[in-house]
Amino acid sequence: MGADLKLVKKLRQSSGIGMLECKKAIEESGNDYDKAVEILRKKGYEKAKSKSSRTTNQGIIGSYIHTNGRIGVIIELACETDFVSKNEDFLQLSKDISMQIAAMSPKYITSKDIPEEVLEKEKDIFREQMRNSGKPENIIDKIVEGKLGKFYSEICLLNQAFFKEDKKSIEELIAEKIHKIGENIVVKRFVRFQIGEEA
Repeated sequence: MGADLKLVKKLRQSSGIGMLECKKAIEESGNDYDKAVEILRKKGYEKAKSKSSRTTNQGIIGSYIHTNGRIGVIIELACETDFVSKNEDFLQLSKDISMQIAAMSPKYITSKDIPEEVLEKEKDIFREQMRNSGKPENIIDKIVEGKLGKFYSEICLLNQAFFKEDKKSIEELIAEKIHKIGENIVVKRFVRFQIGEEA
């Protein structure tokens, strides 16, 4: 059974948790909203969410150079205290996210970072594709929303599947570390360099 998109949207709005995680919880619950809330709570997302507004002015600048020396990543990963910035789990998270960026080449951290004109252009392309394939107008917007989810999972770091465990998104990975470490953790910015690629 597929996820009821209205329930996914409702869960996303009420929980503040990423769309992908909400969709998984709705699917796992068999489209039972209350059960989906419980699933997210069991995974520790509520604790992570409660910490998400806390200030992060400590952290590290992490880096990763791919073995062939042709791809490099610099990332600013922030936390709340200097103590946590030296924590082994935090340092490993920085390395994992840097490797993710090197491997998967995201353009943005979250879907909120995508410029409006880029988003509108993608929506127009998806709508045109649907019209050309003969889909009825009344369902095109729903299909476009679904396609946007896939688009986000390709170009937004937090929406991407973690390259070491593809059933988990980067957002879920960070939420797990927040739950374990007990502090808010935020990817502030990153840059990816590749030999021969335009800036």
